[in-house]
Amino acid sequence: MKTTAHFKQLLLGLVVPTAVVVLWQVMGNMPGMAGILPTPLKVVEGWHGWIFGQAGLGLNPYLGTWLSNVEYSSMRVAQGFVLAALVGVPLGLLIGWSKFISQMLDPLIQSLRPIPITAWLPFSIAVFGIRDVGSIFLIFLGGFYAIVVNATQGARDVDRNLVRAALMMGASRTQLLYRVVLPAAMPSIFTGLRIGLGISWTAVIVSEMVAVKSGLGYVLWDAYYVGRMDIVLADMVSIGAMGYISDRIIVFIERKVLVWRILQSH
Repeated sequence: MKTTAHFKQLLLGLVVPTAVVVLWQVMGNMPGMAGILPTPLKVVEGWHGWIFGQAGLGLNPYLGTWLSNVEYSSMRVAQGFVLAALVGVPLGLLIGWSKFISQMLDPLIQSLRPIPITAWLPFSIAVFGIRDVGSIFLIFLGGFYAIVVNATQGARDVDRNLVRAALMMGASRTQLLYRVVLPAAMPSIFTGLRIGLGISWTAVIVSEMVAVKSGLGYVLWDAYYVGRMDIVLADMVSIGAMGYISDRIIVFIERKVLVWRILQSH
């Protein structure tokens, strides 16, 4: 029964993607659409050369460069995102738990949070130049706000009965923060991490278009500039796949850390 249910779920999950690909194929074959919307077969062909082609062979600058560009983007996302988590989670917990720290820092964070990543691009280039550190800075900003806001809310939503029980047992404020507030806020923290990771992938693409000369974002803009729409679409699919894989990693870690939630759901 479970196998049948999983099979039906898989089929349902394939209905919309299959319909999109069929519609894409039909539209791509329409007159005048070849240079705007290449068919899925053309995209797969271009993607295959991008992945498996021999770099430096012929006039195609993209041959065999897919893996290196994926590595560049993934490393930048990893560095910026980890930095955002290391700063955002503790800071969010402190803001959510301490009224004094909240009054001191929360207004500043809430006033900076609406500024889009693209608005920080000129500042990043002026300060860091066309270097990796500028891209990592933008990725950090992209992930930081989602992480700190969700960690703050998680700390504020801690059941006060748990706090009272810990105080009655003689817990210090430090023990209270790490043994009560942190575990109780973990579901909100992981929500913030997932949202922040998604924004980090957006930030790396934006930054690589302007602030560095490598990575999926750079290839995306360069391919558009020279009219290689097959590479543009293959790049977009690659970005989506990398974002999905990294999100699944966070979900896997969440299930290991919050195993008690899975047990409760059953």
